[in-house]
Amino acid sequence: MKTSPTTAFLFVALNVVRALSIVALLLVFSSSIVVLVDDIEAVNQFVHGATNTTSFNSGNVDYIPNSTVPNQSAGVFWAVLNRLFIIAQTVILVLSEIGWPAAFFDRFFPVLGSDFGVGALGVMQCLIGASVLSHYVKMFPLVTAFFLFSVGCLNILVGLMFREKVKDKRNILGWRERRKDVLPTVALGGLTNRDRDEKGIACTSPVPSHSASSRSGMGFGRQAEKAAEMKGFLLTKPVASLPKHQGGDQNSVLPYMTVGRTPSSTASVASTPERVPG
Repeated sequence: MKTSPTTAFLFVALNVVRALSIVALLLVFSSSIVVLVDDIEAVNQFVHGATNTTSFNSGNVDYIPNSTVPNQSAGVFWAVLNRLFIIAQTVILVLSEIGWPAAFFDRFFPVLGSDFGVGALGVMQCLIGASVLSHYVKMFPLVTAFFLFSVGCLNILVGLMFREKVKDKRNILGWRERRKDVLPTVALGGLTNRDRDEKGIACTSPVPSHSASSRSGMGFGRQAEKAAEMKGFLLTKPVASLPKHQGGDQNSVLPYMTVGRTPSSTASVASTPERVPG
């Protein structure tokens, strides 16, 4: 299957953005761990009196020295919880960019699943970067947070341009699936498999299944007929064969007519086929 240069360039560009997104998230993950360790060490030094606590107790210092822990009630708890949230969010976003497990994200986090683009991902990355940049941090966390914020803005732009199709265009394993569908197969209703995929029409196999789950269908009523017509199946009715007394074909063979036994009768009568002379 021959691929156009535009499609190949778009595939490479989207995967480059994807790689930058994963790298930025991993850098923020590592920098958050470094900041968390530095905050814990600074708090321990402060508690054991290794630092000057006079200005801190008087309220002239907004943060514990050499940390991002604020000088307020339960400041240590909220600072540590904030870093743990950032670490958890980066792990979830990295897994969503890798695409594993896809079924988990499609069910529990649809905005990060395969049916959505990368716009929501970019918004989350910008929020994480802004959360880190809102505090005074050292050079390494500062650079990584700014890099993540920039990549988040790029993902928002890509999401607005390609919307939900971006993950199909950058899918590495998608090339193998496209090769299998080089010759489109025409299904019932005149639509090919590609047309059904583009229009979102489900193509189910007409072969009946003998499993227990297939027994709960729509039966043979009007609802089943409408559902089959919506899926592209053509339903034809057999030509009615009318008897002679109802205006049928004079040269046709009259069908068998059987009179069943009733509770009051003791025998049944059956008529034999009769050929009408032509």
